[in-house]
Amino acid sequence: MSRDDELRELLDKTAGEIKRLSSNPRTWHSWMVYLLASLEKQATDINPADKDKFKEMLSALQESIRNRFRTGGW
Repeated sequence: MSRDDELRELLDKTAGEIKRLSSNPRTWHSWMVYLLASLEKQATDINPADKDKFKEMLSALQESIRNRFRTGGW
């Protein structure tokens, strides 16, 4: 299994656990924010210069979310 496959499997399991513990998708907002904050900390703890890369990722994520609303798919 590739690293990408392992990560997808882990994220799928995590998503399932979030749903199991809190079935209302509206409440997931705070967990998404928490995850992003944690990822930012992970990205910048080792190399503070990665903050710009993290911001680029957030911008790409924002565009993906906009496209999701426009097209209805990821």
